[in-house]
Amino acid sequence: MTETRSRDIRPELWVPSAYFAMGLPFVAIAQASVLMYKNMGISDTQITFWTSLIMIPWTLKPLWSPVLEMFKSKKYFVVASQLVTGITFAFVALSLPLNHFFTYSIALLAIVAFSGATNDIATDGVYLNVLSPKLQAKYIGWQGAAYNIAKLLAAGGFVYLAGILEEQLGVVKAWTSVMFAISAVMLLLAVYHIRMLPRGGAVKNEVTTLREGFGTLWDVLKTFLRKKHIYWYIAFIILFRFAEGFAVKIAPLFFKAPVSEGGLGLSTSQIGLIYGTFGTAAFVLGSILGGYYIARYGLSKVLLVLVAWFNIPFVVYAALAFTQPENLYIIGAAVVFEYFGYGFGFVGLMLFMMQQIAPGKYKMAHYAFATGIMNLGFMIPSMMSGFISDLTGYKIFFIWVLIASVPAFIAARLVPFTYPDHQEEKETLPS
Repeated sequence: MTETRSRDIRPELWVPSAYFAMGLPFVAIAQASVLMYKNMGISDTQITFWTSLIMIPWTLKPLWSPVLEMFKSKKYFVVASQLVTGITFAFVALSLPLNHFFTYSIALLAIVAFSGATNDIATDGVYLNVLSPKLQAKYIGWQGAAYNIAKLLAAGGFVYLAGILEEQLGVVKAWTSVMFAISAVMLLLAVYHIRMLPRGGAVKNEVTTLREGFGTLWDVLKTFLRKKHIYWYIAFIILFRFAEGFAVKIAPLFFKAPVSEGGLGLSTSQIGLIYGTFGTAAFVLGSILGGYYIARYGLSKVLLVLVAWFNIPFVVYAALAFTQPENLYIIGAAVVFEYFGYGFGFVGLMLFMMQQIAPGKYKMAHYAFATGIMNLGFMIPSMMSGFISDLTGYKIFFIWVLIASVPAFIAARLVPFTYPDHQEEKETLPS
């Protein structure tokens, strides 16, 4: 496909599918695998620690992001990484019936994390290089919606399927089937993107030696750290998702835990139904409305509102922990509120990184740095969440989640803006 032909492809034909493919492996590790290991007898502390630790590639991805600027096209890395991800999920499925399944599957999911992080870098590179700033703002809601649909498929639809299959086939065969299904979805997306994805810009550097490669990496890091207000920005993107990092690992474990242990005593299929049915529409609607809300009023004017929508809904988990309702509709309504807020607020963080941090010589690599730092702010509390939850119990833990959200409000109130919200550009693809 030529670059001219690539520019003719409408963003709506590749933005949703590309960001769906970005979200699926991340959430499969961050959330779906948590319930898988829970049902296979692994302790909460081991689950939260290891499924958080293997996500470190999403934090360290800036270290190899410059390589993606130097060789091939960004489309090449998108397709290649999606193929690797799909094949590796198939091996995860094959590892589950083995005696030491936890060791083998965790190692394979670490490979998925690396290929998934590489896919993230390249996909964001296509988005940043093909779309103008105004089109970035226009499609940020659709980007977020597609990512969140992947989240709901992995944490909702596939979990629900696993719950149904557990009753018919047993736990191991159920989750083996689900891992194969995720593998098939990733492989189909890779094939689709061979045809539909734009190239994402020409190669910027031809590197012939390892020394030149390290020199480029140093230049990327140096120019990143010299950006105006960069330390404010680092603090903001770390703190934005800090409370979420604690909540996201424990919420499904809390839903699954018996009522006698402070949980809600839900089955695997009920958890999948709540996320997949009650949460899906709210998540997608929140993401799309958040994008249009930002486009209308400007990010700097509504940033504090977006932080509030993202963090305040975590109060529902504290309410559920204290009341332990049995009614599935009450639990579902709480999830709807939390997921709408998540979708509405999260698009603000993504657009902030695109338009305040990424601009410059190494747009894709610097955006990768920003998202890597963001994931660090998510990963560290995720790793600690199981220990704190076991120590305090669910009620106190979810109160702590609300306290952990306070720094995000302070950071949003103080963070400066380098670039204006709206730039006078035609809403056309760059030539």
